Amino acid sequence: MDDPVNTRIQRGQRLAEAMREDLELYGVAELEERIAALEAEAARCRAQIERKRSGRAAADALFSKPS
Repeated sequence: MDDPVNTRIQRGQRLAEAMREDLELYGVAELEERIAALEAEAARCRAQIERKRSGRAAADALFSKPS
């Protein structure tokens, strides 16, 4: 029996695939759901950016030389 090939999905590959998807196949309600999901993902990304900036600021404050 053949084992399935374990292909690693590259970072951002699913997003790129979603961007190429034919939107003509979707109805209005499905498009609205898609927009809501994308807006939620954008908010999640913004929150992660803020966490990273806060962490960087804390590290900079801890390791910076006093003036």
